[in-house]
Amino acid sequence: DGKIRCLGLSNETPWGTMEFLRLAREHNLPRVVSMQNAYNLLNRSFENGMSEVCFREQIGAIPYSPLGFGHLSGKYVKDPAAPGRITQYPGFGQRYTKANVEPAVRAYAALAEKLSLSPAALAQAFVNSRFFVTSTIIGATSMAQLKENIAAFAIELPADALQEIEAIHLRYTNPAP
Repeated sequence: DGKIRCLGLSNETPWGTMEFLRLAREHNLPRVVSMQNAYNLLNRSFENGMSEVCFREQIGAIPYSPLGFGHLSGKYVKDPAAPGRITQYPGFGQRYTKANVEPAVRAYAALAEKLSLSPAALAQAFVNSRFFVTSTIIGATSMAQLKENIAAFAIELPADALQEIEAIHLRYTNPAP
């Protein structure tokens, strides 16, 4: 009926996205305009192909889970039973139970402390700093968290902080893809 003007994808691959684009061109269908995949300091697999596809094809990248299901807030290192998404939805957190997740979270939390930021603010400021990110899907279980999440988007990380993030990433590459 022509009611769909554009569409978004979620959890798609570079090849799958290019196929959607090809089919839209060939059949005069609405084109993909947004991509919603997980992206955070613990899962940067989006950078391997998807970021280029989104940038070159002008698809808005709208990452979800910038705090890695709450892990990048640092709260689960302090208290594995802390209230939050992991305790509310235990089946969804499986990717964050891998061996290098906790040491990576600790390293990012130490960097955040060095920069006088909360771990959550560091994680969200990093996601916001990426050239391919159009917007970010944030989640919060309290008003205080929501305010902190929103405030993090005004933070510009200095070049040396981004270099330190890269060094941590090289030590603990995508522990939760």
